[in-house]
Amino acid sequence: MRIGILGYGRFGRALGALLREAGHAYRAWDPAVEVPGELRAGSRADLVDGADTLVLAMPVPALGATLKELRPRLRPGQLVLDVCSVKVGPCALLEEHLGAVIPHAGTHPLFGPVSLARAERPLRVVLCPSSHHPAAADAAQSLFQSLGCQVLRQNPEDHDRVMATTHALTFFIAKGLLAVGAGADLPFTPPSFHAIARTLESVREDAGHLFAALQNQNPFAAGAREGLLEALSAVHQSLAEAAVSGADEQLSIPDLGTKSPALQEVRDHIDVLDRELVALLARRTELVLRAGRAKAELHLPIHDPEREASQLQARREWAKASNLDPQGVEEVFRAVLRSSRSAQGNAG
Repeated sequence: MRIGILGYGRFGRALGALLREAGHAYRAWDPAVEVPGELRAGSRADLVDGADTLVLAMPVPALGATLKELRPRLRPGQLVLDVCSVKVGPCALLEEHLGAVIPHAGTHPLFGPVSLARAERPLRVVLCPSSHHPAAADAAQSLFQSLGCQVLRQNPEDHDRVMATTHALTFFIAKGLLAVGAGADLPFTPPSFHAIARTLESVREDAGHLFAALQNQNPFAAGAREGLLEALSAVHQSLAEAAVSGADEQLSIPDLGTKSPALQEVRDHIDVLDRELVALLARRTELVLRAGRAKAELHLPIHDPEREASQLQARREWAKASNLDPQGVEEVFRAVLRSSRSAQGNAG
């Protein structure tokens, strides 16, 4: 399969890295970004003419004009995919310009450069098939599955409704928090803020144009924002009234149901933490596999005793700083390192 990526910004590069890891050859073209020589197409026409699958990795506002310009060069045997974070508008543009002649499908990879760099898993992709091209949707699904992605099929409206109350509101809340200084370096924060801090970090690292696209290109985002603002206004008013009346018991956040006895509650929390630890180990293994591939290219051995000794010493120091038993923590990481060596060996 000859794959072309039109647009080599942060997401285009990240997608290219995934393709390369999966063994897919690709070329890219972007007039505004430097593309490595071995991957660079001679021109946009060269990229389009030589691609069996063409991925349009560009901001939503540029999609319509690009499709209009590309249409005369596209062939019925090609597959055209967009990767925009909203789907109603882009899918309508694909239908308008490509129609029943050029196979196409809308996609939204629910990952980006930051999550890929952190080896977050699973990788998920929303696929919005065209009614004219069921085979194109199957081909798109096969391609993403070959990259290790889980594929969920939805229509564009359902996709954007979900994204309005998740993706768009997350960015909206984050922008508001940043505006009041919540993202600044603070001397201390409670544990309840830590997850929000990670969200702020992720939002700040995303492409600058994404915020406006999520808010203005999603037809359901404005309604979601209005609903949130109305709810916050009502809470704000209730707090003011409770401050006068003293009747603040009705303002408590609803619990999740009747709690178990103390021991069961602790065990439930441990189970949640263990699940998080397993997910972190899976992410660590993905990073280890990347390191293994880099070692193979340099013809280096899998086992690096000096590096492992340095790692173990650092983790003993971390344990001391956290008032944990350094020897016990070292034993845990020795087991992790054995698993890492095994994973690299099996991958090789």
